[in-house]
Formats: sequence, C-alpha cells, structure tokens
Amino acid sequence: MKANPYILHGIGPSPYSVKMRAILRYRRLPFVWKADGSARDVAVGAGLPPVIPALTFPDGTVMNDSTPLAHALERAHPGQRSIVPDDPAHAFLSDLLEDFGDEWVTKAMFHYRWFYEADRVFAQVWVITSRDPQMPQDRRREAMQSFNDRQVGRMAMVGCTDANRPVIEDSYRFILDTLEGHVGKMEFLFGSRPSLADFGLFGQLQILSVDPTPMEEMRRRAPDVYCWLLRLDDASGVEGEWLAADAPLPDGVIALLRHCGETYLPFLAANRAALEAGASSVDLDILGRRWSQAPFRYQAKCYDALRKKLAALPADVRRRLDPVLDAAGCLRWLQ
Repeated sequence: MKANPYILHGIGPSPYSVKMRAILRYRRLPFVWKADGSARDVAVGAGLPPVIPALTFPDGTVMNDSTPLAHALERAHPGQRSIVPDDPAHAFLSDLLEDFGDEWVTKAMFHYRWFYEADRVFAQVWVITSRDPQMPQDRRREAMQSFNDRQVGRMAMVGCTDANRPVIEDSYRFILDTLEGHVGKMEFLFGSRPSLADFGLFGQLQILSVDPTPMEEMRRRAPDVYCWLLRLDDASGVEGEWLAADAPLPDGVIALLRHCGETYLPFLAANRAALEAGASSVDLDILGRRWSQAPFRYQAKCYDALRKKLAALPADVRRRLDPVLDAAGCLRWLQ
C-alpha cells in the first residue's frame, strides 16, 4: 500500500459509506476503511457539514458527500477504471440514475429501516456496534434509544410517513423487478463495467439487502439482484467495456428512466416550487397516490445540478439524448 492512502471514514450501515467503499475498491485506489464512528467528527473538524462518509485524500484534504467525492476521484485519477461512461449521453443518464438512487431510493432505505419494528431493532444494534462493538450495556442501550429517536423523528421530514408508504414500497418492488430482469442479461447498467449509476443504486440497495424486512423481499423477489450486490461490493477484479454510444439502451435502463420520470423528477420539481413559494409542504400525485412531505433544500440543489448538466451538453449530444429523455417522461422536468 502506498505511504499515504486514502482514508474512508464511515460505517457499514451507512449507504453512502458502502457506496464510496465499493467505488474505491473497483477503481483499485489504495485506501484504509476507518469504521470507528469518527466520520462526523472528521467532517466537522475539516469545517464540513456532519455528513458521512468523509474521505481524507493522500494530501490531507478532507471531503464528504458521495457524488462530489466520486467526481473528485475522477479528476484525481483520470482514465484509471473510470465509472463515468465514455459517451456523454450515457454519462448524463448515469448521473441522473445515480441521483435517483441517492435521493429517491434512499427513501425506501430509510422507510424500511425505521417503519417496521424488526428493522428498527436490528438497525439500532448494527449502527451502535459498528461504532463501538464493546460498548458497555448501559451506554449501549442509551445510545441505541437515542439513535432510534433521532432517526424516527426525521421520518416525516424525508417523506417516510405511513401515508406515503404505498408509494415507497411499490417503487422498491418496481426497482427490484426491473433490475432482476436486467442483471441476468447485462452485468451492469451501461455495459460490462460499473458506472456511477450502478454505485448510486448499490449504496441504498446494499442496506436494503441486509435490513430484515426489505432483505426478505429482495431474496424472495429478486435473488439475482441480491447476488449482483454481492459482486458489486468488491468489483476490483471486473474488467469490462462500456455500451457503445450507438447501441440501443437496455430495457432495464429505459424502465428505470421512466420510473424516475414518474416519481423522482416530478417530486424534485414540486419540491423546488414549494421552496420558492415558501410553502410548508410538497404535495403532488406519484404513481396514482397523493404524496406529501416537507420541502427539502438539498434536493433542490440536486435538481438544479441535473438541469445545469443537461443544459451544458453540446447540441450534437442533446440531439441523441433528448428523444431518450422525452420518451421516458424525464425531459419535461429537466428543461
């Protein structure tokens, strides 16, 4: 290992931590996995928001937030097992589906973890023992209860309410069914090598594959997806190629884009409108049901970033990409 490897500060029960760990493994970048509960302190100590994971670069720089981190690694190691497809149209679609994973599929992860009792109990144990496996029992019980109360208290803020439950669970099942059909035909979303989109979905689904209730659903409904996650967790031995720019998009990618156009993108547009209007609630219909939650400022930033990325693409790329986005019901939200 090189003298100054990357240091990834995170914990196993964190979807963004395991996402970044899988990216570092695939890209064969030497790193130390420091899962000792110090990630938030490292971020705050560097003047960053208390968001995990935090990544210490070989020069001592500290960054957090998985999407900017992934792109920072692309800049630091150009051409070294990149996770950005060579074709700029596919690269945008990868960015879109990664954001969908990070910001929409995370609602399923959070919902299942804190809605069902068996999952709440398991999550408390997993998170607290990940930070300190030998914590004394009295402190452990206190820490577990404190963590449970904090997370359950955030459920409504992120849209994980009982009223929204049917939409969240229907979306989870759709994603499982779609990926189950895809991974039996193609190794990853944009070819035989993983993209940022694969890792964005992986982060959330890996946690869903461990927490008891969604794990049972995944193993029963989508066993190939479960095995795909096991492979993607350490894809350091994968050698593959990108889908050709002129090749038809896989049916599974098209289905995920359509689902994004039916769920995440209209939510982003409604969320942005609510913030601009100073409204206290985001209200819209998703998958034929009413969805309500508090506005979320970070997701407005995500929405603006996606729209700016699309607007910045050259005209020749847009001529190929726009019909794909339009057919999937995405373009209207991204113009």
